[in-house]
Amino acid sequence: MRAIWNGAIGFGLVNIPIKLYSATGESNLDLDMLDKDDLSNINFKRVNASTGKEVKWDNIVKGYKLEGNYVVLTKEDFEEVNPEKSKLLNIKQFVNINEIDSAYFEASYFLEPQKNGEEAYKLLLKALLKTKMAGIGTFILREKEILCLVRPYEDKILMVNRMRYPEELRSYEDLKIPGGKNPQADELEMAESLIKQRATKFDPAKYKNTYNDDLMKIIEAKAKGKVKKPETKEKVSAKATDLMAQLKASLEAGKAKAG
Repeated sequence: MRAIWNGAIGFGLVNIPIKLYSATGESNLDLDMLDKDDLSNINFKRVNASTGKEVKWDNIVKGYKLEGNYVVLTKEDFEEVNPEKSKLLNIKQFVNINEIDSAYFEASYFLEPQKNGEEAYKLLLKALLKTKMAGIGTFILREKEILCLVRPYEDKILMVNRMRYPEELRSYEDLKIPGGKNPQADELEMAESLIKQRATKFDPAKYKNTYNDDLMKIIEAKAKGKVKKPETKEKVSAKATDLMAQLKASLEAGKAKAG
């Protein structure tokens, strides 16, 4: 893996030199965009909106439109915003991770200690494990201030979870969510039974992206000249039907599977 950020964690008066690595990767098939006439690859170019001519990367700058005119920003301008934040992930508070709604979480990153930072890195890891807490902090990544959570991962490594700022979460107030009547007591009891029947400890190994495998089978079959007609899928009704009947059938199906 290649580090995408080098800096330090600010932990009180302790600075822990670290490197940041992306902890995730795409699992989708790499599909190319082609011209359907001759199957040539489609290329995307950076084009000047006024002249229509292609622009080289070296000639591209970033600007902000202010009062009708663009103000061009340089690399030095971005560095001047807050120099200390560019190389410091400053932990501002420690919280119980269970207090944070998962809607705030985005990407995940691994943290690796740099030379002379191993001892302090292990100290923070062990302290977080013992207190069952996580650190909330900020740092600058790719010209953006990142809100993040620093926590142990599998009790062996520190992980950073990138977080959304409150203003980045949209309000649901404009959605048409009807009040509706409360569920009947027997319906609620049966729904609770169904939940308890299927309640298990989360095991991520049980889940696999099967869509890619199924799509690959179609690709390999088409390469051999075989075209398979899609199976007729049973339509899912959007209409509300007898809830009790559905709940009973679900419970019975669960019992039959378990038995």
